[in-house]
Amino acid sequence: MVCILFSACGGKSNEPTDTPTSGEVKIIVDESFQPLFKNQIFTFESIYKNGKIDVTYQSEGESLDLMLNDSCKVVVMCRDLTSIERKKFESHNIFPISTKIAEDAIAIIVNPENTDSVFTVENIRRILLGVDSTWNALNAGSALGKIDVVFDNQGSANARYMQDTILGGKNFGRNVFAVKSNEQVIDYVSKNKNAIGFLSVNWISDMDDPQVQEFLKKIKVVAISKNPAEDAYKPYQAYIKTKDYPFTRDVYMINRQTRAGLGMGFVHFVAGEKGQLMILKAGLIPAISPVRLVEVNIEK
Repeated sequence: MVCILFSACGGKSNEPTDTPTSGEVKIIVDESFQPLFKNQIFTFESIYKNGKIDVTYQSEGESLDLMLNDSCKVVVMCRDLTSIERKKFESHNIFPISTKIAEDAIAIIVNPENTDSVFTVENIRRILLGVDSTWNALNAGSALGKIDVVFDNQGSANARYMQDTILGGKNFGRNVFAVKSNEQVIDYVSKNKNAIGFLSVNWISDMDDPQVQEFLKKIKVVAISKNPAEDAYKPYQAYIKTKDYPFTRDVYMINRQTRAGLGMGFVHFVAGEKGQLMILKAGLIPAISPVRLVEVNIEK
């Protein structure tokens, strides 16, 4: 009888042992936010020495399936779950918690030798559809040839956003292709005069980051207007906040760990004061801590 009792007690060792600040948890982060989350994870682990965040950076495509199969506890992505996705989780008795942590934008870049630096939303739509497939279709004075449109990854969040939001679900033109990362988009555009690239602004928004400074020496960020009669804006923090820059989106952390474990602890950290200040510094819009827009009137 004693042995049986000890055996029963020993069975509790299979229960989760992580806490909001200790243990180990696997998360998947959309590759668009790799620069931001490298800093978030480094800071979290520096503060909470007993916590280990095991991160994988990949495109949005397979992330939710991996979380459904319990291969990770938290997913960071450029949108919330759809009602269909949420019902799928609930059918497996899983009730994910969505936390908005930031507002982001898709930046559009060209080669520094490209004289075109201002586009309308309609210009971008026609380029993505392949209707305007040469640079002189946009600018009769352009000496450049065929427009090469490059995204970070097939099935990436950046490509999905532009296809769903700007094209209304229509297929991309034949001039659109994908490389393997946001960093490769920057590299391709820097080496090809005819290219136009789409990437997360997070890769070029933290002006204190030496890598960002190097990236910006190699490419040119273009300005976008909603229509020809309006001013054009670059994806700067203030214009993402005011939505004057048109290609903005929300960033969510989706957490299937509804108990007080390390996954929930990390989400609370990113959504808390320290994490939100890091988002602000990275050039994105924090979801909780507001960005102050100050208008200064100078009287002559």
